[in-house]
Amino acid sequence: MREKTLLIVDDEVTNLELILMLVDELQIPVHCVTARNGVEAIAAARELTPEMVLMDLMMPVLDGWEATRRLKADPATAGIPIVAVTAQAMVGDRERALAAGCDDYVTKPFDVAELVAKLRARLG
Repeated sequence: MREKTLLIVDDEVTNLELILMLVDELQIPVHCVTARNGVEAIAAARELTPEMVLMDLMMPVLDGWEATRRLKADPATAGIPIVAVTAQAMVGDRERALAAGCDDYVTKPFDVAELVAKLRARLG
């Protein structure tokens, strides 16, 4: 059985490092891959078919909204669970993220316990 893969998409290096540290501390046997924008995210998801994607929504080149729509429209990647991890926390943003295809939604700064619960649920 292959090791599970987690794709973490964020243009902010600090956010990537924080999530990588969190996953490492959980000691979940998972291979983490990072992407800095939606274009990189789509390429990585198509190549690796991760068990889960943590997707920032506001990024340069191609934002997470559109990257999510494209991943969900592609039969090869449509089944990959995508969790929006975003500072977009205004009324209606959660609904917009879910409408774009996100399977779940976490606001930044994120509640560590909430994110850990979502990671454990999807990755073991």
